[in-house]
Amino acid sequence: MKPTRLRLDHLTPGRPSVSPRGSWWLPAGSAVQHAYEIRLTGPDWTSGRRESDRSVLVDLPRRPATSWQVRVWTDLGRSDWSELAPWNVVTLPAALDTAAWIEPHEPVVAPPGRRPAYQLRHEFTLAEPVVTATAWATARGIYELFVNGTRVGDLELTPGFTAYRKRVQVEPHNVSDLLRPGKNSVEFLLSDGWFRGRHGFERTADGFGNRTAALLALEVNGTTTVTTGPGWWSRPSRITAADLMDGQETDFRLPAPGSLGLYAHGWHPASTRTGGHAQLVLTEGPPVRRIEELPPVSVTRLENGVVADFGQNITGWVRLGDLGPAGTRLTLTHGEHLAPDGRVTTDHLRAFDFATGELLPAGQVDTVVSAGRAGDVFEPRHTTHGFRYVQIDGHHPQVTAVVVHTDLPETGLFSCSDARLEALHRTAVWSLRGNACDVPTDCPQRERSGFTGDWQVHVATAARTHDVAGFSRKWLRDLAADQWPDGRVPTITPDPAGDGPSGNKFQDAMTGSAGWGDAAVLVPWELWRAYGDLEVLSGQYESMVGWVEYAAATARERRHPSRVTAAAPHEKFLWDTGGHFGEWLEPGVPPNPDPEADHGIVATAYLARSARVLGRVAELLGHTSDAARFRWLANRARNAWQREYLRPGGVLTEPTQGNHVRALAFGLVPGHLRDVVAGRLADLVAAAGVGTGFLTTGLLLPTLADTGHPDLAYRVLLSTGIPSWLEMLDRGATTFWERWDAVDGGEVHGSLNHYSKGAAMSFLHTHIAGIRLPDDPGPAEAGYRRFLVRPCPGGGLDRAEAEHLSPYGPIRSAWELIAGRLRLTVDVPPGTRADVRLPGSESVNAGPGRHTFTAPW
Repeated sequence: MKPTRLRLDHLTPGRPSVSPRGSWWLPAGSAVQHAYEIRLTGPDWTSGRRESDRSVLVDLPRRPATSWQVRVWTDLGRSDWSELAPWNVVTLPAALDTAAWIEPHEPVVAPPGRRPAYQLRHEFTLAEPVVTATAWATARGIYELFVNGTRVGDLELTPGFTAYRKRVQVEPHNVSDLLRPGKNSVEFLLSDGWFRGRHGFERTADGFGNRTAALLALEVNGTTTVTTGPGWWSRPSRITAADLMDGQETDFRLPAPGSLGLYAHGWHPASTRTGGHAQLVLTEGPPVRRIEELPPVSVTRLENGVVADFGQNITGWVRLGDLGPAGTRLTLTHGEHLAPDGRVTTDHLRAFDFATGELLPAGQVDTVVSAGRAGDVFEPRHTTHGFRYVQIDGHHPQVTAVVVHTDLPETGLFSCSDARLEALHRTAVWSLRGNACDVPTDCPQRERSGFTGDWQVHVATAARTHDVAGFSRKWLRDLAADQWPDGRVPTITPDPAGDGPSGNKFQDAMTGSAGWGDAAVLVPWELWRAYGDLEVLSGQYESMVGWVEYAAATARERRHPSRVTAAAPHEKFLWDTGGHFGEWLEPGVPPNPDPEADHGIVATAYLARSARVLGRVAELLGHTSDAARFRWLANRARNAWQREYLRPGGVLTEPTQGNHVRALAFGLVPGHLRDVVAGRLADLVAAAGVGTGFLTTGLLLPTLADTGHPDLAYRVLLSTGIPSWLEMLDRGATTFWERWDAVDGGEVHGSLNHYSKGAAMSFLHTHIAGIRLPDDPGPAEAGYRRFLVRPCPGGGLDRAEAEHLSPYGPIRSAWELIAGRLRLTVDVPPGTRADVRLPGSESVNAGPGRHTFTAPW
């Protein structure tokens, strides 16, 4: 009889918070909270009893403490106190302002991909025993921190990937147990990382600057003891080359980090640079960690090496033991596919260099030189790879794959009577995991960029299976930081070009693409639906307004040159100019990102959708005049879309599946024509199978089911052949492919780990199991405080079950067919309500607890 699962903001326990908001689950068996009391310890403080039914994202005081707990008054009476939870509420220390950025001694900068990681070291003396000690650290690059030769913490790729020109994250590290009276040392191991390493499709280097740097303030017993500045020393490390995309080279014959004092040969004074403190922010969101390890499922011997197959496409690296005699050179090539001769191939991952017209190397190659010491282990923490296979030339070492990505708590499970659908669900989860490496990427091997369109189409699905609130919020702040002054949103964020043109003609022309830039509006909206966090909407509001006003201004002020007749009034709301990717990668349609093409049928639909969502957000935030203005704009854009692209009788001027899906899902079709348009979509799908592209594949199955064609949705979901989801699995996919036909015979095309097509897997939760969110939730409904259960049995299934760990507690929907009857069990968490409806039955409003419903079937 006590609250459980205490957490601050959208953080896992122990992560630092600057503006605490507390959440908890009510005691099991209770129905509603009437009041709560918060207690802090170390020093002690209590809020006293506060009358409120809120248990999610409750504002808490910014007070010093070590832990917190809560008790509540519910319909069952007063609860016991919860267990203590960490209280890590912090403020960036003033000492950081006195620290100087230190740069490695680097008289000659090596070419990109050939730059070493540097050691930056300082030695100091402590006179008294250490009670508390915090190292506040960050870098322009990625760093590992060592205190007295011991690596600090378990975080990877710190300080993460942000819009460095405006936002550089500072991580507080507890180092109390690593310091001692007398002589001590603190040392950075610093490499290029995202800051100046190769980046993106064209593998451009020096995107954010041409010098790496580190910053630190060490507080011991409440007093600043060490800051970066004069007195720090630099030398190249045993990591002789490090690049996130190219790979890492390590020579074990050279000294290890932390092993050399300043008396050793090779140290030079580090350079110092003042300023650059205004960009510092406390680290946000969940960290990147080593999540799990995978042994190889098979190892094939080569003439002088091996090929290890880990059975799963992942992001991360491999760990090697038994490195061979001194001087042995091992080369590790990581890839997603094998060539006919059984060796790893990366040819399909080579990107096109627009400047030279040549294909770029695929990268993903690590090298290690052995010192011949027993116990040496190679684990390259200054690079990452997307791979299932690794080819190791030069020796036959021990090998283990290490899965590395953002530590996202799992929140959703699915099972059913068809093992193929369970496999599809696992594939979707692995696709998300492989593309959640500090930012939501498009793929973990070829570009690794935070493409806005990818997260726009997938965030709602991701929120079904994992807690992506803090992860997304951090990324959205970088999106806003990179947004151009006119409101345009870059195709990728963080963007090395920042909030203005890059000088790359194609990239700049495509900035502001519909469906990609709309992430500025639609991602915050999906977070509101899933987590009920109004602060996400208020924090992103200016960015949301900027994007919609940019799109509206472009529609109003520009006209596609192909239009030769006099402009009609509705064309002021027709967005038909600017660079757009369009539906992108429709089956059988070669991609053609022509900045001069007319994608008005897509862009205008997104203008109507985002303007309508923004109008609702403005209403939720109390911006009454804005709400009216954006609702008006949404209606005008919708009318313009109908005038231009919808003919009498419900015929679309560009009758693709994607356009039909978007028209129905975005509410662009008048009510009297919805059945007609849905019927035309069904005819197209019945004739060709999946014909949608990047933007609407995730919407296809729900749209079919919601417009009266659930059997067709199941038929498509369970179909094989190209294009289909199951065909990918039949051809060996363990993550979803960028292209439906990515593996076709002996040919491989494009990335084999893109999560965008996995967005369709939300159908398993929302329609097969039936757990759904309201389309337009209010403050008393968002974040699963009110949810729907609408199971849609079919596809030959005789049972299905999904569970979701909502902000209020576990939600479960499980149905089975028994002797001609449908039996549904629903678990409703305390403090919430569910609107439950079986096919052919009336809705039932269900309160907290377990409920069972039956109906003929």
